Amino acid sequence: MILEHTILSVVPGREAAFEAAFAEASGIISSMPGFVDLRLSRSIESPNAYLLLVHWESVEAHEVGFRGSPEYARWRELLHGFYEPFPTVEHFAEVHRA
Repeated sequence: MILEHTILSVVPGREAAFEAAFAEASGIISSMPGFVDLRLSRSIESPNAYLLLVHWESVEAHEVGFRGSPEYARWRELLHGFYEPFPTVEHFAEVHRA
């Protein structure tokens, strides 16, 4: 299992609209093969910054399966207009848990 980590910088003043759009978009991503779970958290110190953590069975499930799916076009339509700057996505493999 891998963890997708993304900081989403939402255009200030558009946070409520982003959260509403994300509620719809989460149904898209959660239906994808290889999806395990996700968590979206909002920064206390920077209210327009969000942390998106998604567990996938593999990097390929995210990069090829989800991003290559027809459903990804709807995800992009719902969410990509909120970001400034556009986020960087990284994948992590767990090495320790306490």
